[in-house]
Amino acid sequence: MNSGSPIIPESRIPEAKIPDDIFRDSLLAHLAAAYFAVGKRLERKTGCSATRGFILSILRHEAALNQNQIATRLGFDRTVVHRAVKTMLKEGLVSERKAKTGRALLLHLTPKGEKYHQVLVQHRRSADEKVRHALAAEERATLIRHLKLIAEMEF
Repeated sequence: MNSGSPIIPESRIPEAKIPDDIFRDSLLAHLAAAYFAVGKRLERKTGCSATRGFILSILRHEAALNQNQIATRLGFDRTVVHRAVKTMLKEGLVSERKAKTGRALLLHLTPKGEKYHQVLVQHRRSADEKVRHALAAEERATLIRHLKLIAEMEF
């Protein structure tokens, strides 16, 4: 876009409006705005934050991990994981049991948590399908190639 206008319409930019000069000068600002806008829309639709979604995903398939292991694997602050887990325990999405060795409490999904995770996966797949249909096969391939390139760059 030559005009310097944001790729993401202003109504889709999360939280505060990102200044035009940042959009004009930064591809990464466009990338971040798109990522956060998608995340916020999925969160509104499902009622589940990205943090909770990632925790549910890491505990799927009968995995049992303690909160420190979850934080490390996801690259999240332990306090963020602790707060999310505390709420998820109250909601009955996860349960904890004492590890066979040591003092750690291992978390795992309850049947309710498994069902909830499946609903989240269905919503994500539905959103993914909409994006897939909006872009031609060549556009999708180019987008994926560019995203991989950006993700692998050293800054």
